[in-house]
Amino acid sequence: MVPFDIGALRTNRALQELHLANNLLNSYQDALQLGDLLRYNNTLQTLELSNNALADAGLEELCDGLRSQKAGLKVLLLRNNHITVKGMDHLAKTLPVLKVLQVLDLGENLLGNEGIQIIREPLMVNSSVLQLGLAQASITCEGAVALAEFLAESRQIQRLDLRQNEVKVGGLMALSLALRINCSLSSLDVDHTPPQEQDEFLKETQARLQSEITQRCRANAAHSSLTAETPETSTGEATDKLGA
Repeated sequence: MVPFDIGALRTNRALQELHLANNLLNSYQDALQLGDLLRYNNTLQTLELSNNALADAGLEELCDGLRSQKAGLKVLLLRNNHITVKGMDHLAKTLPVLKVLQVLDLGENLLGNEGIQIIREPLMVNSSVLQLGLAQASITCEGAVALAEFLAESRQIQRLDLRQNEVKVGGLMALSLALRINCSLSSLDVDHTPPQEQDEFLKETQARLQSEITQRCRANAAHSSLTAETPETSTGEATDKLGA
């Protein structure tokens, strides 16, 4: 259970980060207090809740609180919390109204392909998430295709973690095609040694697609770095060189 009274933090104006990983938090009283905190505290920016047991009911409480936020949370870490596809229904209602959430980690939860399908369109509507963690989330090629559709529409996503999922050639192909359109993703994490295909041609195709994904992410990262360089920075660098 929450080791202190969350209610005391509702009106705290200095609190920006709250780390409660590995605290045996449950989906009832603990989740209710956390949802209440999110409903009233507008300064909290990071909420780390990994490795607890909030489950789908707890996620519902958190989402209710998030929808009431005036400022908004920037980092929400929910790795390994017994969340399933049912919890994605609550998240799907919340993602479109989250305007400042930048990091969302749902890894090590049993989301499955159906869960990804549920949040695909809400992710498209959302215009703030930069990093999305879906490692070990029971995703196969079907889920990867849904994520590829999201990538093709997104103009802001920078990192997607899909490690420890059963993403084979079909999923990798969809992700690679999406990266021909997407210009923001600079890191797509998949297993270095993904589930191996038996057919030799498929093995070669798998390796080629992984290479293409890596190259396109690197190109996006390089383009992003060039775009981020301001005229003032360029002028300053030129001045330094002239003064050398």
